[in-house]
Order: sequence, then C-alpha cells, then structure tokens
Amino acid sequence: MRRTPLALTLLLLATACSTSSPAAGPNRSTTPAVRSSTSARPAPHRVVRAGAIPPLLDRTDVYAAGRPGRLAAEARKARSLVYVPNSEDGTVSVIDQATFRVLQVVRVSRLPQHVTPSYDLRTLYVDNDLGNSLTRIDPRTGRFGATIPVDDPYNLYFTADGRYAVVVAEARQRLDFYDAKTFQIVHRLQVPCRGVDHMDFTADGTHALVSCEFAAKMIYVDMVHQRLVREIPLMPDSMPQDVKISPDGRTFYIADMHHGGVYLVDARTLAVIRFLPTGSGAHGLYPSRDSKTLYISNRTGHSVSLLSFATRGLVGRWQIPGGTPDMGGLDASGRVLWLSGRYSAEVYAIDTRTGRLLARIKVGRGPHGLCVWPQPGRYSLGHTGILR
Repeated sequence: MRRTPLALTLLLLATACSTSSPAAGPNRSTTPAVRSSTSARPAPHRVVRAGAIPPLLDRTDVYAAGRPGRLAAEARKARSLVYVPNSEDGTVSVIDQATFRVLQVVRVSRLPQHVTPSYDLRTLYVDNDLGNSLTRIDPRTGRFGATIPVDDPYNLYFTADGRYAVVVAEARQRLDFYDAKTFQIVHRLQVPCRGVDHMDFTADGTHALVSCEFAAKMIYVDMVHQRLVREIPLMPDSMPQDVKISPDGRTFYIADMHHGGVYLVDARTLAVIRFLPTGSGAHGLYPSRDSKTLYISNRTGHSVSLLSFATRGLVGRWQIPGGTPDMGGLDASGRVLWLSGRYSAEVYAIDTRTGRLLARIKVGRGPHGLCVWPQPGRYSLGHTGILR
C-alpha cells in the first residue's frame, strides 16, 4: 500500500507514537540466535546472462534453484545483511543478520518502498518512489552508490530474460520497461489498474499476474511482447497485494489485505479457484526453501499464517504480539524469516523451525519492502527477492 491521502494519513497516525531510534539495538527474545548456514557448500549456480529465459532446474518446482546454500557465485561475495527501507524517513537501515544489530542508517531519497536485487545479483536497488530514483547498493560491501533517475518507482521487477527492468509506476498506472543495463526507457505500458503494485511470473517466465490494489482486480500481462492480455475481477472491495506462484506452477496465490486472506487462481485458465481466510491485513507471501510452505504475513492480524502447497490449506500460525508484519524474505538457509513491522517502526526475525521470535529490531518510520541478502538462486525477477 502506498501514498493515497487516506492511506498515508493512517500510516502517519500509526507511526506517530513511536519514539524508537534507528540506531537502537534489538530487543531479543530468549531464543538463541539462528544464523544463516551454508556450511554444506553445494556447487554454486552457473552464471545466467541476459538474452533468453533460462529453463527451470526442475520442471515440477519453480523454486528448485532456491535450496539452502545454493548461492550463485556473485551472491557468495555478498555480506549477510538486511536492508530496510524506512518509507517515512527517507532512509535505509542496514542490519547484520548474525547479530541482529543495526550497523548504519543511510539517507536515500523520498519514500523508499522496496530494496530489489538486480537480475544478475550484482546490485541492490532502493526504489525511491517520490524521489523518482533508484539508489544503487554494492552487496559485496554494503556501500550505497549512485542514484539513477526513473519515474515513480514504487516497485521494481525484471523480465525473465534479463533484458528489461520493469518499474511499477503506481501513481501513473504504468509498467515502464527500461533497458536493464542502461536504464534508458524502452516502452511505457499504460494499464487499467489503479494501485498497480505487485506481481509474480508464470513458471515459464513469459507472463505476469499483477495486483490492482485499488481496483479489486488483477491484470495478466505478456512480458515478452509487453502488452496487456486480460483483466481478472476479484470480490468487491478487494485490495490485492503480494503475488506468488506455486512450486508446480499451477496456482497463483494473491494476498488480499481488505478481506484478510489469499485468493487461489488457476495459472492456466486464470479462474479464481477460491478464497482462503488467513488473518487481518494479509500482505506478503514467501515460499519456504523446501517449496513445501507459503508464509503469509497478516499485517493487522499480528501474525504469520502457514499454508501447505500440497494441501492448499493452512497448517499453522505464528503470533507476533503487537506486531505489524509486512514485507521481507528468508535468509539463505531458510531458517529465519525477516519481516518489516510497517506500523511499528521495527523488524522481526522469526525462526521458521519453531515460529519463535528471535528479535524485534527498532528501525525508522514506516519500514516496508526489506531485502535479505544474499539469497540462493540463479537470477532475480525483482521485488524484494523473487529468485529462480
């Protein structure tokens, strides 16, 4: 969710009472820290270069390249950090994954929304929405670099062949296709989609299902020919958010913040299969490293729901008392789920084996699409880390 007048007012009210400092240390639970482990050191993925859509490693599992420790050679060079865009402060908090401590707070530009890994995994981008820019981060050092001018980057994705960066210009109702290397504009696709914000790709990478947060519908886009294919209506008053494809590529899951649950949509026919309640404010969706479980953050439900991909049913829930879990991702081992606390000026680190809260880390105001880096996989499709 972004900057409509009502939404921004509610966000400011929700965060106004916070007196937390970005430099403050974590409030740890009594559970020992769980650290990313790549001790097994499986063979790294081969370099994937732009030009053609890479075939899946396993035709039955979209996420097969994301097994614990299967880091690409470029990702192995990166520091194990968490980058948290504090939307209301115009800053990014950088957290050490091992110690749960904020190492630095860096000023970027206006309304940073997400931190996105590049297709080739060499760069992280801070999506400065109102700043009309992307700020580069070198993941090998954690240093912030040059700013790239782009229009209205609420979110950022990459086509599956790596040729284009796709800026989700939410306020403009556009998907803007840029050359992924030069960031020169190639094509602006106007879409009938108020609140265009999140997407995920089909198993073959050729199409994407895209959320229209303020229009109670989805759109289906041909990412190869850069054209709109179809509109998919949802229930009245729906506010679709994050989107994820199932490991077998047959089902799209769509978080609906207003109705508090997820839609299941057939990836072939685009028919809505059913709606599954999960918790108030359902927002972010993250598949486990073994492709068995979907973690669903319930932003105003103070919880994370667990869905079984095999049964398409809920199998558990983790409570975060007083928390507002939003966007994030898993560490390289898959043992820690990191989520921003959107209305709580904090970040949560959760043990995925037990559901216990390992740390609540104070950050800036309005933390949103944090990026956990490095992550396993061959290439990035964008957002906070959709890797394949």
